[in-house]
Amino acid sequence: MTAPPDPAITIWHNPACGTSRNVLGLIRNSGAEPRVVEYLRTPPSREAIRDAARQAGITIRALLREKGTPFAELGLDNPALDEEALLDAMVAHPILINRPMVFTPLGVRLCRPSEVVLDILPAPQRGAFAKEDGAAVVDAAGRKVSPGG
Repeated sequence: MTAPPDPAITIWHNPACGTSRNVLGLIRNSGAEPRVVEYLRTPPSREAIRDAARQAGITIRALLREKGTPFAELGLDNPALDEEALLDAMVAHPILINRPMVFTPLGVRLCRPSEVVLDILPAPQRGAFAKEDGAAVVDAAGRKVSPGG
């Protein structure tokens, strides 16, 4: 039986993204079932994107995804483009929104790398967790594993 979604935790998720799947796994490993927003199917509004960046303490440009997107074709690497132009592009092409974005009572973060989510989860990890590539993130006692071992 799956727990009902916890409205206090939301993830802007892309199920095709390994990092996003790892973050969702870490959230669930804390015992929470987040509200999952598949942002390519249900894109966030312009204001939601702006607010997410503000809450995470990053610029709109830092929230732009380059890889696997029309970033280059749209000329978004032009430093003269202001945040409004970048937001226009993100609203028109949600694939440009970097992910996963996680919202919890403890903060909002762009969770790249996936371990970043551990800093904002309200509950501790309930056991061991390894990324899809096999890299250990959390040990059997629920403690964060330091990089390299």
